[in-house]
Amino acid sequence: MSTGQTAPLSGARLVLAAALIGMGNLLVVLDTTIANVSVPTIAGSLGVSASQGTWVITSYAVAEAITVPLTGWLANRFGAQRVFLACYFAFGVFSLLCGLSTSLGMLVGFRVVLGLCGGPIMPLAQTLLMRLLPPEKQTLGTVMWAMTTLIGPIIGPVLGGTLCDTVGWSWIFFIGVPAALGGGLLLMTLLRGQPDPTQSARIDTVGLGLLIVWVGALQILLDEGRQHDWFASTEMCVLAVVAALGFGAFLIWELTEKHPIVDLRVFRHRGFAAAAGTYSLGFAAFFASIVILPLWLQQNLGYTATWAGYATGLMGVFAVLSAPIVGKMAETVDPRRLISIGILGLAGVTAWRTWFSTDVTFWQMAIPTLLTGPCMVLFFVPVTGLAMATVAPGEEATAAGLSNFARTLAGAFATSIVQTQWANDASANQTEIAGAMARQGTATIEAMQDGGFSHEGAVGMLDALVQGQSVMLASIHVFAEIAALFVLAAAVIWLAPKPKGPIDTSGAH
Repeated sequence: MSTGQTAPLSGARLVLAAALIGMGNLLVVLDTTIANVSVPTIAGSLGVSASQGTWVITSYAVAEAITVPLTGWLANRFGAQRVFLACYFAFGVFSLLCGLSTSLGMLVGFRVVLGLCGGPIMPLAQTLLMRLLPPEKQTLGTVMWAMTTLIGPIIGPVLGGTLCDTVGWSWIFFIGVPAALGGGLLLMTLLRGQPDPTQSARIDTVGLGLLIVWVGALQILLDEGRQHDWFASTEMCVLAVVAALGFGAFLIWELTEKHPIVDLRVFRHRGFAAAAGTYSLGFAAFFASIVILPLWLQQNLGYTATWAGYATGLMGVFAVLSAPIVGKMAETVDPRRLISIGILGLAGVTAWRTWFSTDVTFWQMAIPTLLTGPCMVLFFVPVTGLAMATVAPGEEATAAGLSNFARTLAGAFATSIVQTQWANDASANQTEIAGAMARQGTATIEAMQDGGFSHEGAVGMLDALVQGQSVMLASIHVFAEIAALFVLAAAVIWLAPKPKGPIDTSGAH
């Protein structure tokens, strides 16, 4: 227990401390999507393919997921305030290093460390808000935490696209440096002397090691498989074996260890298993859609990163407006129904995009994107509350950590899978279209030459047309698959029993 304690914070000092804690949470969540619309620009600047550029997204998400289960041990061992502040400062330092990176290897390496620093910030932000605020203000604190968690992924694409097009991609990382370093320094001053209890705690080192091994091997396999022709490559076969054996050993160890790093025994509750499964499947589909959408807009429709960000960020307009309404509805309406309606709405919006063509206008595309907002809130707000309502007293923290771990990991895996599927479909479509045009192609080129094009210009235009249609068809196929995954998630939630009373939505997402 720390010594030299001062009186609890109150007044303006309390409000400022709460705001700075909320800002730390916002920075971490913001970084999950701020690079999404900038992947093509980053890839081009560093001389790599767009599929390799998505490592910038997946490396951060996987590292963040790995450290979420460590948060409880870190807080017990070193104190929640100390860990939060250390991660706050480190987040600023490694954001700076990300922006200074000159190769993909450097950028991915620093993004990994950035994710490791960001993982504990999200749960600790909520912990500190609850610790600092008086009981009558704690609902306000949970709303603040929930709103920063909800708004971050929405404004990320808009901010990232604008910065990428105006001042360069490095600034999507530089933008968080003064906020993290300055905010951390001011928060450290405000919290000086506040109680920060510690206690002896052991860590499940074997479980942590196995977690890193199987998650890391599987993520590398998903990211690199297409580049190495999957299982035709010895390296990919080895990674697959390591991931499978590591996962099996991880399950056995965690189910028999007295103090596991990931307490899988909480899955014995049917309600939690159904809610966590829905959360993972639904978030995987949602995150895949907001990764593929800006890539499609930029590579197929010629959007800049800024306009791709606007197109993605539109979902935030109705999301923010509908959040308080959904919170009230969750007090009286069966949360399974709300979640199911929200996910089916997301499925419908995604299916709507399968009717798009290369002639779609911004505002034609904006309507389904705007409708995404309230559907997203209907899904995200009640789902974790339902999960928490179905576990035994004292298991809430474990359940919250595990559901967030599974959600973050699902998003990272989905990003790699959807990127591979999209690229493979585009390549197969291009081959099929080119084969079908074998006879008509010559006549088309001749007709274009008669219209005034040079032979090279006609061939180039025809090739661009084939590539554009190939990517368009691949995008439609991927959107259809994402919509199907949403439908599956909407069905899974009905495996959960109906809660006996209102659920607490304050810890959602």
